Amino acid sequence: METKAIYIYGIVPNFYGTTHFQSLDESSVYAITYKNISAIVSDRDSVRLDFLDRESLGYLLINHQETIEELMGKGFAMIIPMKLGTIVSSTNEVINILSKGYDLIIETLKKIEYLTEIDLAVTWTDFSDTVKEIAMLPEIGALRDAIQDTGEPATQADQVKIGMLIQSKLTEGNKQISLQIIEALSSCCVHVKIHDVMNDQMLANAAFLMNRNKREAFEAIINHLDTRFEGKLNFKLVGPLPCYSFFTIEVNHLNYNEILQAKMELGLREEISVPEIKKAYLNKAKQFHPDAQENPGTEANFDRINKAYQTLLEYFASAHEPARGDMVSLAAEKITENLIMVKIKE
Repeated sequence: METKAIYIYGIVPNFYGTTHFQSLDESSVYAITYKNISAIVSDRDSVRLDFLDRESLGYLLINHQETIEELMGKGFAMIIPMKLGTIVSSTNEVINILSKGYDLIIETLKKIEYLTEIDLAVTWTDFSDTVKEIAMLPEIGALRDAIQDTGEPATQADQVKIGMLIQSKLTEGNKQISLQIIEALSSCCVHVKIHDVMNDQMLANAAFLMNRNKREAFEAIINHLDTRFEGKLNFKLVGPLPCYSFFTIEVNHLNYNEILQAKMELGLREEISVPEIKKAYLNKAKQFHPDAQENPGTEANFDRINKAYQTLLEYFASAHEPARGDMVSLAAEKITENLIMVKIKE
């Protein structure tokens, strides 16, 4: 039997007022509020992503994105998406996440206040015609002529050589056109994130972060590019979207025992700062660096010190509160309070 849990879709500011939040009553989601921000969540069975098959994972992704985009349709223009599959056990844990990430969430909401994401995929309208055109290029014709001049029938190796040259020219051409498209559209965007293309037919796959009032200008450039490339390219726009590709909230759960072990490894006291962590690490690293020692186990010791260093830097980022200065506590009860780390993946 599955354990009931809470799935978090994203975080919104509370200034939208009661009308927006009342609209959630018509759906399967609801809000959990902390100060002036709210997590939009739903109750569901507890699952682990690494246990899901591809079909179930795909269903979860579609539900995640459709829910967030439905929220935008209800007027929640400012929403920071959570990482896919963020599931917690209780309302208190949701509030703990909002509390731990509060300053970062507020800062990010300010950044995205007037921004939206548009995703663009560009493909060849008629891919087979494109390949035929490339096959007629002088370099490829010259290779064919050279093979024919031998007076021998073309071998399979010859055909592979021609195919590889066509592939090379296609890849090179796709890249050049993609750069032209991205450069043209970047003029009205704040930031661009380029994603991998799915196949040879796709020239570009990118996300564009822009002010909402730039949508018309963006589409005008698309129309200009369509004319410029004489309809040979298909431009597929998806959006406006939440800023999936640029700002996503991730929640990491730190390990209590690993933090205590790291404290002992570096010989730190209960109040620490980043400079003290670095100083302790460098002192230990000098002792265990493989280049300085030839003793058996030195490399394992060095790796252990590195892990302790990274663990304590993560803990500091989770526990640090600017209002309390540059120090954080490694007292047992404080570690327990700071095992949730909230960050923004940009």
